[in-house]
Amino acid sequence: MTASLVDPQPIRAKTGARPGPVVSRPIHLAASVASLTLVPSGLWRIALAFGAPAGFAAGTPLHADNFPGALSFYLIGLSVVAELLGLLTLGLVQHWGEVLPSWVPLLGGRRIPVLAAVVPAALGAAAVTLISVWGAWTWNGPDNMGHPDAPDGIAYWVMTVCYAPLLLWGPLLAVVTAAYYRRRRHQSR
Repeated sequence: MTASLVDPQPIRAKTGARPGPVVSRPIHLAASVASLTLVPSGLWRIALAFGAPAGFAAGTPLHADNFPGALSFYLIGLSVVAELLGLLTLGLVQHWGEVLPSWVPLLGGRRIPVLAAVVPAALGAAAVTLISVWGAWTWNGPDNMGHPDAPDGIAYWVMTVCYAPLLLWGPLLAVVTAAYYRRRRHQSR
């Protein structure tokens, strides 16, 4: 039976670690929301990949006439990889983020070193925060949505609403990473 998102108790029971702090509901919620912040932009890209009009001018790479096509594989692949990275946030509140699953060759069942999870998560949180803030800052710039070939009207707002949740991903990942570090550091004492 897997640990649920709302019941942190199985994490402590499965790790065999000394009783320590369990993952709080707010941290579970933050991890869940962080992993879902990529869904709207991913769905937008997938819809575009299948030919949904997104408002880009004719002759541009993202115009609906180019889809489905070779670029569709890129857009779908980018969406899948991004969501998989987002789902890794759940490892910071689940058992599989503390102990490698038994099906992993050679390493299954071993505890994950705290820094092996914290360093990449912290670097990822910093990177996606910087990228998303820069993206928001330049969103309406002449090379982005302010370009004459970019979507306008309802297409502009749909794309903006789909990409806006990405602003939450980095900060939420940072909060969950800090909580993971505190919890695991306490458990290893």
